Amino acid sequence: MIRSSLFAAASALILAACASTPIVDTTQDPVAPEVEEIVDAVPSQFDIAMQTAADLVVSGHTQVAIARLEQLAGNQDLSEDELASVLLNMGELRMGELGFDTMGAIGNFEEIINELAGTSSSATADTNLNTARGKATSIGGLLAQPETTQMQRFNLLMELGDHQDAIDVMIMHNLTPDNATLVAMYDIGYLCEGEELTGRAYDMTEPDGTFHSLRFCDFGK
Repeated sequence: MIRSSLFAAASALILAACASTPIVDTTQDPVAPEVEEIVDAVPSQFDIAMQTAADLVVSGHTQVAIARLEQLAGNQDLSEDELASVLLNMGELRMGELGFDTMGAIGNFEEIINELAGTSSSATADTNLNTARGKATSIGGLLAQPETTQMQRFNLLMELGDHQDAIDVMIMHNLTPDNATLVAMYDIGYLCEGEELTGRAYDMTEPDGTFHSLRFCDFGK
């Protein structure tokens, strides 16, 4: 009788345990936890072009960078803010140490102020315009001084952006510009390399170490 009671109690405990234990369905695949997908932002053509120009400046080819920005400025798909940013960058390069075009910089800053006044670049352009105008005035004053040497005159004309007059002085007085100026003249397209060219040769080394013997591109063609 006691054994029957114990058996009945044990059976009840087993049934209770089975009822409280969840049943796992092993026929279904486990659900993988959700993973947030990380997508890298793709740079726009504008960003790529601006970075290309910046890289050219770092590599020592400021004039090529300016030409790239001029090309970008002609893109009709640019927003006003993007165009103003391009013009501001171009103007700052032109009035910089290796820009050789102070008057061109003035034109860039004036375009922002006159035509893109509502952009985020306009305030900086206004400040830069005053600086560029002051620089142009200073250059004009030095050019007017009789004690200015022909080498100084050449450098001042190049810095102002009056390249043709600078070249006339350079040829007339058989001047040899420094290497950085020769690189700029090469990048702009005034000096070329070729056996068919005549006139005096100018030895130039690019920032990466490449050597060139250059002559004026329009001599001997």
